[in-house]
Amino acid sequence: MSRLPRSLRVRLLLANLVVAGAALGTVVVAVSLVGPGYFAEAMGHLPGDPMGDMMDAATRAAFTDAVRNALLAAGVIAVATAVVVSLAISVAIAGPVTRLAAAARRIAHGHYAERVPETGAGEIGQLAASFNAMTESLEATEQRRLQLVGDVAHELRTPLATLDGHLEGLEDGVITPSPATWQLLRAETARLARLVSDLQELWRAEARQLPLRIEPVDASTVARDVVERFAPQAGARQITLDADLPPGLVVRADRDRVAQILGNYLSNAIRYSPDGAAVRVRARRADASVEISVTDEGPGLTPAQRTQVFERFYRVDPSRSRALGGSGIGLAIARAIAGAMDGRVWAASAGPGHGSTFNLALPVA
Repeated sequence: MSRLPRSLRVRLLLANLVVAGAALGTVVVAVSLVGPGYFAEAMGHLPGDPMGDMMDAATRAAFTDAVRNALLAAGVIAVATAVVVSLAISVAIAGPVTRLAAAARRIAHGHYAERVPETGAGEIGQLAASFNAMTESLEATEQRRLQLVGDVAHELRTPLATLDGHLEGLEDGVITPSPATWQLLRAETARLARLVSDLQELWRAEARQLPLRIEPVDASTVARDVVERFAPQAGARQITLDADLPPGLVVRADRDRVAQILGNYLSNAIRYSPDGAAVRVRARRADASVEISVTDEGPGLTPAQRTQVFERFYRVDPSRSRALGGSGIGLAIARAIAGAMDGRVWAASAGPGHGSTFNLALPVA
């Protein structure tokens, strides 16, 4: 059994030729069956009429010849029309499809910046727009992957260098073993373990593979428990925790994950607030969601920082954050977890020096 040609242009031409041939064949059959009767009727001779039986053979031959020539001309016109239509359709359909196929091959080889012209109306234009949206997403994903690899390598370099330097010093006898040395080594290994754990949780959250127990949860109760948990840490620096958490704000979420997000917010707020400052925790109903906010009196955020603060490994103050032990991906985990619960997170700030507010919105139960 012969295979159909692979070229879309050839297939379109064959399809139009088949349609033209079928139409022409239908006309030929119809004319052959009913043409002589209509001709005889037009001549005034009905079938079975003695006058019709005596019709001149030359007249019949002229009629047959005229019909044959007309059908031949119609066939030529139909074939020419099919070719012209096929060429027009090929330009309108096969051209963009060919460009899409070529672009897809280049993307498969890693050229994620590839785009196609979004020309044409209807489905072809929509296909081109969807293709470009897909390539933009792939390009962004690849950039995030490359940045993640670089960020992880950068984050691992410092503790590994510290460990290697101290172990080499211990091996050469330059560093004398002491409780402080072992404490430093344990702290660096703990930092590595914490970073690996955070990265694993971030990956699972972004891949929506975190085990979630979605149920009706009293947001105010969860927030109040988190505030009580961080009260000793805040009290050690004379930081006041001011909570305004009205009852009855029930959301559909995972209780432990909500506490994890709010715990990250409060930890950062206490970490970056000056001694004796105040941290305010608020909860309120907003349309079909409940919004919980944590406001600090820290260094504040610029407009650019507000959009980047939830990116992995982003630090407003890199040197200070690293000294304070932050991994730089806690807010990225919070964003991924909130998204997995059909919620969202965002930051607000009046600018540097005016503190920051971190918000969590969850759907009402």
